[in-house]
Amino acid sequence: MTGLSFLIPVALFLGLLGLAAFFWSMRSGQYDDLDGAANRILIDDDEEKGTP
Repeated sequence: MTGLSFLIPVALFLGLLGLAAFFWSMRSGQYDDLDGAANRILIDDDEEKGTP
């Protein structure tokens, strides 16, 4: 029983920490350009630099 009294607050704290990290990443713009990252893999770097 004493193990539960220790593990439940630890689990709640870690859950709140993960939620805070998620909201921080949302506010800092980590998920703004999802299509750009998906299309960036298709762009050939040699064409952008101008080398044949």
